[in-house]
Amino acid sequence: MICFQRIAERRINQAMREGVFDDLPGAGQPLKLEDDSHIPEDLRIAYKILKNAGYLPPEIALRKEITRAEDLLAGMEDMKAKYRHIKKLNFLIMKLNELRGTNTSLEQAQHYEKKLVERLGS
Repeated sequence: MICFQRIAERRINQAMREGVFDDLPGAGQPLKLEDDSHIPEDLRIAYKILKNAGYLPPEIALRKEITRAEDLLAGMEDMKAKYRHIKKLNFLIMKLNELRGTNTSLEQAQHYEKKLVERLGS
């Protein structure tokens, strides 16, 4: 095996000296490496396949939906629509907190209509 590695190294070095690799796309650019060191070795291939297929873990999908809902809520002016949207947002946050199964002190805070009424009342 060592013999094949030496032959390969020699050929690569010779090609580099001749400039064979100079015109490759992305030359001089940093490599885009994915850090999967935190993923167990036996799950890395499965995770890569799921990622390439566009699959998102449920927690990440919920977080994206919550962010979209918060952005939409910030631009709303109609009180009834805002109240309905806050209820939907609180439901999404509750689902996220339940999915995580963490201590209640670490849960994401929900949005309440009291804050909305106080803000509009002043």
